[in-house]
Amino acid sequence: MYMKLVETISVGLVLLAAAPLWSQDEQRPVPVPAATGPVSDVSSNEDADRMQTPPPVSGQSYPTSFTSGERSNYLRGGLAFTSAYTDNAVGPVNGVPVSDVSYSVAPFLTLDETTPRLHLGLTYAPGFTFYQRESNLNEADQNASINLQYRLSPHVTFSARDSFQKSSSVFNQPDLASAVAVSGSTQEGNFSVIAPIADRLSNSANVGITYQFAASSMVGAGGTLTNLHYPNQTEVTGLYDSSSQGGLAFYSVRISKINYFGATYQYQRLASYPAPATNETQTNALLLFYTLAPTKRFSISVFGGPQYAEVGPQFFEIPCPLNGVPPCFAAAPTPASRSWNPAAGGSLGWQGRLSSLALSYSHLISGGGGLIGAVKMDNVSASIHQQLSRMLSASVAGGYAQNDILTATPSISSNGHTISGTASLQQQVGQHLNLQLGYTRLHEDYSTVAVLAVTPDTNREFVSISYQFSRPLGR
Repeated sequence: MYMKLVETISVGLVLLAAAPLWSQDEQRPVPVPAATGPVSDVSSNEDADRMQTPPPVSGQSYPTSFTSGERSNYLRGGLAFTSAYTDNAVGPVNGVPVSDVSYSVAPFLTLDETTPRLHLGLTYAPGFTFYQRESNLNEADQNASINLQYRLSPHVTFSARDSFQKSSSVFNQPDLASAVAVSGSTQEGNFSVIAPIADRLSNSANVGITYQFAASSMVGAGGTLTNLHYPNQTEVTGLYDSSSQGGLAFYSVRISKINYFGATYQYQRLASYPAPATNETQTNALLLFYTLAPTKRFSISVFGGPQYAEVGPQFFEIPCPLNGVPPCFAAAPTPASRSWNPAAGGSLGWQGRLSSLALSYSHLISGGGGLIGAVKMDNVSASIHQQLSRMLSASVAGGYAQNDILTATPSISSNGHTISGTASLQQQVGQHLNLQLGYTRLHEDYSTVAVLAVTPDTNREFVSISYQFSRPLGR
């Protein structure tokens, strides 16, 4: 357990050291073009012939800001005060969820720097939360992220992203509606299984490099890594630490000015860590993808192909015998297995002057995200932002995820689904003050996961007031 904790923290520190300065989602994404991720932000007007990296292989999330609100080469910071009412603050007591009111203080600092060859986004947002009645839940949070793109030569671009979160409540992150990341990637972590109140460390990172070796041809490679760790296992009965590592290589051709077609090979190692041993699954996939990108602010992508899974021996929980202490596991693991599975998905990203929209769907084999093994995941996510007036804006974000354990039987299945959503209104008051009202709804149906089965629903209403400042860099 200690070694997995060290691994979780060290991954973030390695990427921190690799950048001049230093996340799920993030946690606020750096503004980037819809078709490519941030790579094109380092492009100048004279580079109109540079190919874009299609979303299925870019490793980036779609932007959530409006083009009218985008600014680069700025240092931003501030302080947010949030009060929230949660109807499921501490889980069940005598079978009934217990509600509470919380108060949070969250400073934040963001650096956004752009040069002809570099785009760098850094965000750090610690937080401190205090509960009105359940003072034992008082906590300190850490949210940090880095997003880097660097053009090594006119035709070679390197990118890296890392996000880290330490928290005991998934709701305690700045601007919750904007924290929902929508990605068109064929390879992403599974963070859909949510223990609302539990200490957790999560880390998600990817690196990539692209080389445009001809006017309309590009190759690239990349790697991804995710870690999820629960320091106190007694808070999350039925959930487990997990990790994933993956790599990909792709070829993309621009068949016209706005049409991209390509193929990618991908590998994943997915692991969860129940007490007896490690449940491991390895996948290999060969996928075709197509992207229509009429502008740098709008794109539609689809992908599909076969995915081959090699599932090692799997340990599963079983009902405990009389006087047994949970969790209890089967005496012998299920045998190893192999299978072919379809993989497919699609995404859309649009970024207007006063609006932004991102949608995605994927059907893939993914890590369990806290469940006892790898899953067949159907995931839908969406994010909509609208500037209603000069000083008023609205955001809606949410998702649905169905997680089916690859080798589960009906008697030991952890299959289930998650539905989540957040809606908020933001009113700008003067130059520096911002008032936000919002509501979050979370529903989870995992009948064999004890910590989720007893309180499947969480509702949270919140109000936040923040002070923000911005300073131009190099002026």
